[in-house]
Amino acid sequence: MAAGRKPKPTALKELEGNPGKRKLNRSEPKPDKGMPPCPAWLLPEAKKEWKRLAENLSQLGVLTQIDMAAFAAYCQSYARWKEAQEHINSEGSVFETDKGYQQQTPWVGISNTNQKLMLQAASEFGLTPSSRSRIVVSHDDSEEDEMEELLGGG
Repeated sequence: MAAGRKPKPTALKELEGNPGKRKLNRSEPKPDKGMPPCPAWLLPEAKKEWKRLAENLSQLGVLTQIDMAAFAAYCQSYARWKEAQEHINSEGSVFETDKGYQQQTPWVGISNTNQKLMLQAASEFGLTPSSRSRIVVSHDDSEEDEMEELLGGG
């Protein structure tokens, strides 16, 4: 089995304007829109992150009921990354062993792992500058198509 890029959802391709001009999958399942509830089991900091972003993502159609677990994973990774960073900030990133050697604290590995997971999930929801730059959202359905306007049509 050959490894390659993971397929991009049709909705995301449409928001990006289908830059590759490839045929779109019109049979792709479309999840029900609507913001999923914040899971009770999330860490308190993860719940804050959920509340900070969920409504906006839901309004954009990026976060739907079916995306709850993926968004919860982003929020939980964010909370764990932040916790690790706070430990590093207060205690430092290295400590001295019994034999006098400098060693990296486990919090650095925890931070790095959760930062990687967080950024992977963040790009799925358009939460990074590069992933967001590829999305075009029409805020007003009554706007004329730019090409139609340039050609004097519409």
